[in-house]
Amino acid sequence: QLQLVESGGGLVQAGGSLRLSCAASGRTFSVAMGWFRQAPGKEREFVAAISWAGGTTYFADSVKGRFTISRNNAGNTVYLQMNSLQPEDTAVYYCAASFSGPSGLRAGESAYWGQGTQVTVSS
Repeated sequence: QLQLVESGGGLVQAGGSLRLSCAASGRTFSVAMGWFRQAPGKEREFVAAISWAGGTTYFADSVKGRFTISRNNAGNTVYLQMNSLQPEDTAVYYCAASFSGPSGLRAGESAYWGQGTQVTVSS
């Protein structure tokens, strides 16, 4: 089993930055980790994913060039650095993990989920 706990959400003005963190506990070896988000009235969408070793990353087109994803050396914490935030980035951000690799995680395969953290970007 795997448990995920997010932190770092909040309110920021457009153009600002936030960093989200997600700490994983339990069976973390070889797990891909990443982030999804869900805005009010919309479906949950993929944001970013990173492989266990950190060598492979994926990003949604809407965040490329603005968001980066990384994980610590122990592999049990993943970070999402969000720069140049815009009001359309407002959503609940969910940490996710999968043993299906980053591509599988991007597709939502066999994913574990955190409880979510709110990010609000004001204009």
